[in-house]
Amino acid sequence: MFRWLNGPGAVFRDGLPGSTNYLNAYDGNGNLIRASRSSKSDEGEDNKRKSRDDSELSPEDQQKRDPFDVNVASGRPIPKEQADDLMPFPLNRHFRSQAVLSEELRDEVYRRVVDMGQSVRSVSADLGVEMRRVGAVVRLKSIEKDWEAKGKRLATPYARAVLSMLPVTTYPSSGTGSRTTHESVNDLPVHRATTVQLFHPVSESRHFTRTDAGRAFSPDLLPAEKRIPHPEMVELAKCAMENRGRDDIVRDLREKLEKEEADKLALDRERRERRQREVKKVGTQRWEFRFEDVSAEDAGRKGLGARYGVPAQDRKKGQVKIPTRVT
Repeated sequence: MFRWLNGPGAVFRDGLPGSTNYLNAYDGNGNLIRASRSSKSDEGEDNKRKSRDDSELSPEDQQKRDPFDVNVASGRPIPKEQADDLMPFPLNRHFRSQAVLSEELRDEVYRRVVDMGQSVRSVSADLGVEMRRVGAVVRLKSIEKDWEAKGKRLATPYARAVLSMLPVTTYPSSGTGSRTTHESVNDLPVHRATTVQLFHPVSESRHFTRTDAGRAFSPDLLPAEKRIPHPEMVELAKCAMENRGRDDIVRDLREKLEKEEADKLALDRERRERRQREVKKVGTQRWEFRFEDVSAEDAGRKGLGARYGVPAQDRKKGQVKIPTRVT
């Protein structure tokens, strides 16, 4: 053990700044693998450049040239970590560490949502962070601010040590022009109605669209471009293909988003008020009982028992799975 600590393991005593310093990133001699690959590729480019320069020189100048005045590898920047460098367990090559948000990026998310009053959807689209993660960051940051106001101690050194061992998505500084992308923010969520096996034949002359595909699973299922978290990004791409001005596109999308947010808030408020009217409350000294009329025949998608796990018939033996007629 001490032989390894004094030999190849000595590089982990003072880790490389800005790197996860996992074992898989180094070879058996303690050399950084991606740095050696970069140096080899640079050597090849230097040799090609040297051969081109030599071809332009005269034979007398080629003889006078110093053979050791080539391929200077000092001062070259170390390349960024690749997927092979993010494996913390050498015997498990299928696990790779996922990037986490840096402290600056989390502060920016909190500032935009709480201080500037931007919507979660717009912050998610601008910073490339999924909407559920934006909500989690705002909640945790609120707890952190509350603890600081109460004078509670925070585990800041521990958090800093953990962040140094994980890949981090940083917030670009102003003026760089780069855009933050932490994860995919427009993945299509899996709807419960689409988890069953379905055969839906149509005639060859019919134009079958995504709207028809959604209605085949459920009459209320919207098409894919309307169920994604950010449908406005699709509209933005369509408007860009029409060669419209960016200012006009952003203004129209902002007005559309504000209208959708207002309609959603009004619908939620109406739903809460209707539920409060339907629920009968009976208060006592210790408890408040709430009674609501429920029909057992209307519970769930197919009535009684659907809520408690009635199995689907799509994979049951003996069932005719292939449709016998074309709609």
